[in-house]
Amino acid sequence: MTETTHTQTTPPGAAGRPRSPEFRLAADALRGLRQDLFQDAFAYRPLPRMGVDGPLTRRLSGSPRWYAGWTPHAVVAALGVMSMTLALSSSFDSGLFVLLCGLLALAPVLLTLVRPVGAFWFSLGASTVAAVLGRGGWSDWPWLPGSFLAHLVVLTVVALRTRPRTAASMWVMTAVYGFVFGNAFGGHRYDTNVTPMLFLSALILLIVAVWHIRREAAQEVTAQQTVTEHERSRRTLLEERTTIARELHDVVAHHMSVVAIQAEAAPYRVENPPEELEKAFATIRENAVAALTELRRVLGVVRAEDYAAPDAPQPTLADLDGLLANVREAGLTVEKAVTGAVRELPQGVELSAYRIVQEALSNTLRHAPGASARVEIGYVLGGLGLRIVNSPPPAPHLIKPSPGAGHGITGMRERVSMLNGEMTTGPTEDGGYELTVFLPVPTATVIEEDT
Repeated sequence: MTETTHTQTTPPGAAGRPRSPEFRLAADALRGLRQDLFQDAFAYRPLPRMGVDGPLTRRLSGSPRWYAGWTPHAVVAALGVMSMTLALSSSFDSGLFVLLCGLLALAPVLLTLVRPVGAFWFSLGASTVAAVLGRGGWSDWPWLPGSFLAHLVVLTVVALRTRPRTAASMWVMTAVYGFVFGNAFGGHRYDTNVTPMLFLSALILLIVAVWHIRREAAQEVTAQQTVTEHERSRRTLLEERTTIARELHDVVAHHMSVVAIQAEAAPYRVENPPEELEKAFATIRENAVAALTELRRVLGVVRAEDYAAPDAPQPTLADLDGLLANVREAGLTVEKAVTGAVRELPQGVELSAYRIVQEALSNTLRHAPGASARVEIGYVLGGLGLRIVNSPPPAPHLIKPSPGAGHGITGMRERVSMLNGEMTTGPTEDGGYELTVFLPVPTATVIEEDT
């Protein structure tokens, strides 16, 4: 038994043929319009309240500020009342149909507050009914005066609340409606107002489209600025951590080198040292050299190729007088007060304290020119306390914002966090600024260094 397989080829133009990008783009656009204009035409989309954080509304408080959030709703309702008033006052006749025409001009405008797309379709239907009822009293066709204003308001509100593609489609449908009813059913007995409607609505839609573009561009710029500021802060944080790592590398490397040298020289200071002691010192030296090598291998990656190690030793609190002299030459009046028993602290604590004071005084020079500062250093049993406070600047309105604001605080927080310390910042009651830091130092470490 032989099995035969038949292969059927798809003729050109069949359903299996791949479509061009242009065809897919047009199909997606039509699908989106069908979704917006027909399937979801009467979807419930209430107009949200306006934000009250603008330059004018933020000055209000209490009930006026709450009512200010309903301003868009009040404006739409007022335009609807204007449309109804125009419809009622444009007729020389009186009767039930005139009142009905007024309501037909008001209803679609109010409907834009809850169902914007459905309001467009309702406006076309209401315009038709009003035109048929009022053909004996008005000469405009196909939009009576009240319906004309109402349809313009509906197009404007819908354009503000929907996508530009949907608003453009509504304008095209308005043109089709105007030409069909204006020419086919109006004849030559009425003055057609299709051209004024299309011109005014196109002008309004163009203004709304420009407003949409500007708003989207402003939102994109704001988002980019937020991302840029976040990346700038993150880069500053990484740079500060790199600087701290370099300084710690220098400090730890110095101590490990001293340990290795003393361990190597120790056996020669003892006459006839025991073999066990020589082996112990040799082991200490080998471990110190190995730790130093590993430290340089790991932390060496944070050094740039053009980074040069400082020739002078890292600064400590003993060098603080020189720093204060420099800032005094820059025009800052600064005082220093020391409390407690002054003693030598671990080099990492001394270096971090010096850098914190240095950055705090730099911020005072940058952000409070003309102010005076005071540096307080307190040696306590559990660690070191710092307080740097500056007076308010004499002319705060002349201070220009600095592009580097906030990055110095980030670096100081990193140093304090590295030492498991605490740091608080904030304005003082008189308008100045205060920085307080506590750097803990274990008691055993202090006793060991003092001995």
